[in-house]
Amino acid sequence: MPQQTIPACPHLPQVTRQLRITHAREHRTACREAYYIACLELAQSLWQNKRPAQAILQLDKAMMANIPANSTTLDTHPIPYRAMLWFMINTPTGSFVGNPVRHFQHLASRMNLKQPQPELRTARAWACLHLAESVLSHEDYPRDQRQLNKENLEIPNRYAVKAALIERSPHQLEKTWFELAMSLAV
Repeated sequence: MPQQTIPACPHLPQVTRQLRITHAREHRTACREAYYIACLELAQSLWQNKRPAQAILQLDKAMMANIPANSTTLDTHPIPYRAMLWFMINTPTGSFVGNPVRHFQHLASRMNLKQPQPELRTARAWACLHLAESVLSHEDYPRDQRQLNKENLEIPNRYAVKAALIERSPHQLEKTWFELAMSLAV
C-alpha cells in the first residue's frame, strides 16, 4: 500500500495493500459473510487512499449483507456503525465526503424493496443519518428539505430507529452497537 497519511480506521479489518474496487464483487451474489468482510476491507483500503465518500459507500454495502443470527463474523467485526462514525469524524479537511446526511436520507427513503431485508437496511440507513447529524454541521450537511416537503417524508427519530433495529435485526447486539456509536458521537 502506498505511504499513508490517513490513519487506518481501528474499527475495520486492516489491509496491507491497496485493494481493487472489484474486491467484493465475487461475493456480491451470495451477499453473505464473505461479501460483508470484503466490503469492510475495501472500505478500509479506500479510506486509507483518501477516498472517504467511496469508503462510506462500501460500509453501506456491507450493511446490505445477509448475515445469519448464528454467524461468528460479527463477533470480530460488528455492524460498522462505529466505523461509519469514525470516517465522518476523521475525514481530512478538503477531502470529498459528499453530504452523508443527505446520502443516508436518500438511501433510507429510496430502498429497493425487492432486495433482501429491506426494512432492516432502511433502519440501518436511518441509524447512519442520525450518526451523521450527531457529528456533522447542520449548516454544511443539511437534510434534503426539498424531498422532505415534496414527498411529505418523515424521518424517524433515533428511538424509533432503535426499535426498528430491535424488531428487524437477527443480531441481538445490533441495537447496542448503534447505541455505543451514538454515545461516542455526543
